[in-house]
Amino acid sequence: MKKMSLRGFAMIGILAALSYVCFTFIQFKIPLPGGDATSVHLGNMVPVLGALLFGGIYGGLGGAIGMTIGDLFDPIYIIYAPKTFVLKLCIGLITGAVAHKVFHLETETDPKKLKKGAFLAALAGLGFNAVFDPIVGYFYKLLILGKPAADIVLSWNIAACVINAAVCLIVSVPLYLALRPAMKRFRIDG
Repeated sequence: MKKMSLRGFAMIGILAALSYVCFTFIQFKIPLPGGDATSVHLGNMVPVLGALLFGGIYGGLGGAIGMTIGDLFDPIYIIYAPKTFVLKLCIGLITGAVAHKVFHLETETDPKKLKKGAFLAALAGLGFNAVFDPIVGYFYKLLILGKPAADIVLSWNIAACVINAAVCLIVSVPLYLALRPAMKRFRIDG
């Protein structure tokens, strides 16, 4: 494993800040019974975009750190911070693996293959989250809050996760395709 440079840490920090802002301020919170909540937000776009541009480690850590900090600062979400860290890290790692190990986006020059690879990589990471966030969240709530609370919020969490995945897919892929040429021109990469 190669050593991460100061520049790499700075990229993770920038992605974490962007993730925090997208999760905290570009959010539609849905209050649920028992003082719980779910939300539709753009926070998941950041680990996807970071993974497409810089690789899964950068995108995953940036998204995980930023949204975990967002959870820690919100009294409703504070108990979900560990779950958030793991799941958002996985979004970035999965997106990065598909983008750079399967589709080799860093060297791809064919615009059609680039769009297809970016779309499928983002779909893999966000699809993982749309499936596993409600499942892990259900068992997490079951453990912490009990069965009635877990049962009540499950369907809302599924809906919110699917909407989040769709919105973040629609935003992250075109944003990646728009940013990629400038990133290549200025040799900004992981």
